Amino acid sequence: MKVAIYGQYYLNSTDPIIKDIFVFFTSNNVEMVIEANFLKILHEKKIIEKEYKTFSSHTELDSSFEMLISIGGDGTILRAATLIRNSGVPILGINAGRLGFLATVQKENIAAFMQFVIDKKYTISERTLLSLTTEPRNEAIEELNFAMNEVTVSRKDTTSMITVDTYLNGEYLNSYWADGLIISTPTGSTGYSLSCGGPILTPDVNSLVITPIAPHNLTARPLIIPDNTEIKLRVSGREDHYLISLDSRIASVKNESILTIKKTNFKISMVEIPGETFLKTLRNKLLWGEDKRN
Repeated sequence: MKVAIYGQYYLNSTDPIIKDIFVFFTSNNVEMVIEANFLKILHEKKIIEKEYKTFSSHTELDSSFEMLISIGGDGTILRAATLIRNSGVPILGINAGRLGFLATVQKENIAAFMQFVIDKKYTISERTLLSLTTEPRNEAIEELNFAMNEVTVSRKDTTSMITVDTYLNGEYLNSYWADGLIISTPTGSTGYSLSCGGPILTPDVNSLVITPIAPHNLTARPLIIPDNTEIKLRVSGREDHYLISLDSRIASVKNESILTIKKTNFKISMVEIPGETFLKTLRNKLLWGEDKRN
C-alpha cells in the first residue's frame, strides 16, 4: 500500500500525530510519500530524521496511491484538494486543529482508524466542487479556478456595500445589496455560509446554496438551488475592484466583470471511517442534544 501525506504544522499538536502515523505505517509496511514542503518542516522541527520520497504537484499523484492523509484542520484539507484535483485520490483528514467538519479523525483515535485504512474498511464520500471563470480573464484565478467549500464575492477597500446582480441559467434572480455573496457547496454549507445564516446540507445533496453576507434588504434570504445550475454574477460598487475568494485563495477583480460559477466535471473523494459519520460530526461539533441543565 502507498499513501501520500500532507499537512500543516501546529505546535504541540502535530508532533504526536506524526509519530503515531509514521510508526503505524512503518510497522505495517505502508509506503509513505510526503509533500515536499511538509517534509522539510518535519526535518527542521526534528520530528523525523529519515528521508522519504516526496511530491510537490498534483501531476505526481495517481491511482497508485491508496489515499492522501491530510494532517491539520479543514483548511488543510481544502489546500490538499488543490494537490488532488482530478486525480481521484481520496483524502482522509486527521484533525490537529479545533472545529472541523472534514478532518474527522481525532488524534486520540489514530491507531484504531489507521487499522481501518490497512484493512480497507472505509467508504468514500464524493464531494461536489465549483468552478469559476471571469470575463475578462483573470490570470490570478485561472490556474486554480475551483473551490471545494465556496466561491465568495465581497467588498474591497471600502465600508460601502456592493451590488451583486445574480442570474440563474440566464434568468435574472436578484440584485443583492450587501457586503457580499456566498455560493456554497454542500461541503461548504457548514462553513462561511452557515455563519451568515445559511442552511446545513448533507454532503450527498445535489444542491448549492446562495447566501448573502449582511444584506441591506432583510427579505434577501439564503436560497437552495440544483447543483447543475449555471450562476452568473456582475458586481458593482463605489470602488473599482472587489474581492473574490475560492476557499482560502483570494483575488482582486475589476467592477462589472462577469463571473460564471458552475459545478466542476470532477469531484473530490473523502474517506469516511466507520462510526465517524456526518451526522455524528454535526452532533459533536455543534453540541446538538447537549443540555447543560442536566
